[in-house]
Amino acid sequence: MGISVGLPEGTKVSSYDAIIVGAGYAGAVCARRLAESCGMRVCVVERRGHIAGNAYDCDDEAGILIHLYGPHIYHTTNERVHTFLSRFTNWTDYQHKVLANIHGQLMPVPFNHASLKMAFGDEKGEHLYQKLVSTFGENKRVPIMELRAKNDPELTEVADYVYENVFLHYTMKQWGKTPDQIDPSVTGRVPVLVGDDDRYFPAAPYQGMPEDGYTKLFERMLDHDLIDVFLEVDARDFVTIEGERVLVDGAPYGGEVIYTGPLDELFAMDLGALPYRTLDMEFETLDQDQFQPVGTVNYTTSEDFTRITEFKNMTGQKLAGKTTIMREYSKAYEPGSGQTPYYAILEEEPLALYQQYRARVDAIVNFHPVGRLAEYRYYDMDGVVASALELSDDIIAQN
Repeated sequence: MGISVGLPEGTKVSSYDAIIVGAGYAGAVCARRLAESCGMRVCVVERRGHIAGNAYDCDDEAGILIHLYGPHIYHTTNERVHTFLSRFTNWTDYQHKVLANIHGQLMPVPFNHASLKMAFGDEKGEHLYQKLVSTFGENKRVPIMELRAKNDPELTEVADYVYENVFLHYTMKQWGKTPDQIDPSVTGRVPVLVGDDDRYFPAAPYQGMPEDGYTKLFERMLDHDLIDVFLEVDARDFVTIEGERVLVDGAPYGGEVIYTGPLDELFAMDLGALPYRTLDMEFETLDQDQFQPVGTVNYTTSEDFTRITEFKNMTGQKLAGKTTIMREYSKAYEPGSGQTPYYAILEEEPLALYQQYRARVDAIVNFHPVGRLAEYRYYDMDGVVASALELSDDIIAQN
């Protein structure tokens, strides 16, 4: 692999067999597979100054490994995804746990047996828990809609507590909505865990952290003689769509183009900008060993920020007397501002706009949108990898 900043003089992008726009999960997975399975010469262009997309991690000034774009917690039930990524990293045994700060008290979320006793007191909490067990069975995730459907005042009380203290105010901050704007079908899916497992992803058989960090994982994935990576290069400077053709430097391109960026930007947002939520991230290094007991604490009833992440709790890094935390503030994304678009707004109007953009490229046989931005959807990391593996399967089969 060669990594360059900018396109070196004389570089002819159109001479490559495949052009991949973006060096995050979708782009890196496709690059590796096309290079090693088809022998394609692959050009990866990335407009940021680093690989790994939003999973990028690096040491801060205190020497603490941080996730620059917010916490990335690896977890999956997909054996193929896990097998593929495990070629490029060993994993720690980290099991993600989240606490909610509810009126100053830290309670496990999803709401579980221990949370019930903290919220309602030991005696009443145990009584409510036993009622949940007798009604639904143990080790079940029960949406609050199902609790309310039983028409039992005690189960409704649990549902109302979880809705008000765990979900409502947090969601208002995260999505910039008022209570009447929050879709009841979404609120009804908020779960209560009938059990004692306090892991955030109890159903995922594969979870942990890459032993040497995410950036190292990507370096190894992209380390192939047929892959060249060019940073601080904007593909829109030379890739354009004309009817049912992809043009590179103004001429029809016969190779494969894998595009992982926002589709509206590819067309200069001529139909309007796709909306997103973005995040302001406030990092702070503290002169202490540890700030909070787990990696993530959600502030569900107080504060302007949504959560605090403490990275050493997730990475397992040992560094005495220093720790770095990060507060997240959610807000509307402003196109063209240089902000990072994190969360697509999956509502009827934006989805219809996305489909208008998507219709412009669906008939182009060698243009392939893939990933969180290009598909305008919410993906966990493993979902992006799975989508990229499926796309690369199709391209490999055709080549």
